[in-house]
Amino acid sequence: MQAADLLALGSAGLYCEAGDFYIDPIRCVPRALITHAHSDHARPGHGKVLATRDTLAIMAIRYGADFAGEEQAIGYNEPLRIGDVDISFHPAGHVLGSAQILVSRRGLRTVVSGDYKREADPTCVPFEPLGCDTFVSEATFGLPVFRHSNAAGEIEKLLASLRLFPERTHLVGAYVFGKAQRLIALLRRAGYDRPLFIHGGLEKLTDYYASRGIVLGEVRKVAGAAELAGEIVLCPPTALNDLWSRKFADPVTAFASGWMRVRARARQGGIELPLVISDHADWDGLCATIVETGCSKLLVTHGETDALVHYFKTRGIDAEPLHMIGYGDDEAPAETPA
Repeated sequence: MQAADLLALGSAGLYCEAGDFYIDPIRCVPRALITHAHSDHARPGHGKVLATRDTLAIMAIRYGADFAGEEQAIGYNEPLRIGDVDISFHPAGHVLGSAQILVSRRGLRTVVSGDYKREADPTCVPFEPLGCDTFVSEATFGLPVFRHSNAAGEIEKLLASLRLFPERTHLVGAYVFGKAQRLIALLRRAGYDRPLFIHGGLEKLTDYYASRGIVLGEVRKVAGAAELAGEIVLCPPTALNDLWSRKFADPVTAFASGWMRVRARARQGGIELPLVISDHADWDGLCATIVETGCSKLLVTHGETDALVHYFKTRGIDAEPLHMIGYGDDEAPAETPA
C-alpha cells in the first residue's frame, strides 16, 4: 500500500477516497475534516464538517451558526472510523482548537499537520509529535533565514518601549484569531496587569477565548483615544493604516508576526516596533518536527516548499511539494479582519 492510496490531490484539495472526505478543502464538499478555523483552511458551505469543539465554535462565530449542513465534534486522540480508514485528531499547537489529522489504513499512517508551531503558547494545547509513514507539512517559514525569537523576549521589547515612551499609545497589529489572544495572555504572564484595549474586530473571538478559561485579564473595547496615552491597544493588521488608527496621537506602531524577521517588510509597512512572534514553526521547528515523525515520505504544502523539499531529499527522505492553491498566510498584514 502506498501513501497515494490514503490521500491524493483532488479537485478541492487533499482527498481520501477510502473515507470519502477532504481535509481543509478549498471549496464546498460533501464531507470536510478541518484542522483549524483560519479562513484559508476552514470555509463555510460544506455538507458535513468534522473538527474539534473549539474549531466548530470559532467557525460559527466567524461564518454564522449555519456554516455547514452538519457538524460533528471530535476530541483530541479520540479514534473514529470513517469508511475504510481510521482517523484521529491531535494537538497542533497553532491556535485554539487546532489539530493534526492522522489517517490510518492497513498499518499505513499519514499525518496532515495543518498549521503548527512548537513554541509554548498559553492559549492552546501544545503540539503532539506523531510517528508516521507520510507527513504532510506546512512550510510558511520554510527558509533557514526564519528563526523566530522567543515570544517572551519580544513581549519584553514591547513593555520596554512602553516604559521608554509612557506618553504614547502602543498600537499593536495582530491577526484577529489566535495571535491577538496569545499576545494578551503573554502580556499577563509577563506581569502586565493594566487593562488592555482592543479594536472591535477582536471582541467576539477574545470573548470566546475568555469563556474557555484562558486568562486574559481586563480587556476593554476601544471607545475613544485621548485617554489611551501610555496604554497598549491591539487591532487587526489592516487597522494599522486605516482611518481608525488616526484617532491615536503619535502612536508607537507595532506588528506581531514571523514576517517581522524581514526588516524590509517592517520598514515598508511603517512599523516602528517589529515583534517577531509567530504561530507557525520556524525553519528549525519544521526540520526537527519532520525528523521526529520518522516519516519516509514528506509532502510539503503551502509556503516555502522548495527549500524544505531539497533539504530533506539530501538527507534521504522521499520529499516533494504538493502544489495546492487557495492557502494563504494568516500572519500577512493584508489579512482582512473577521
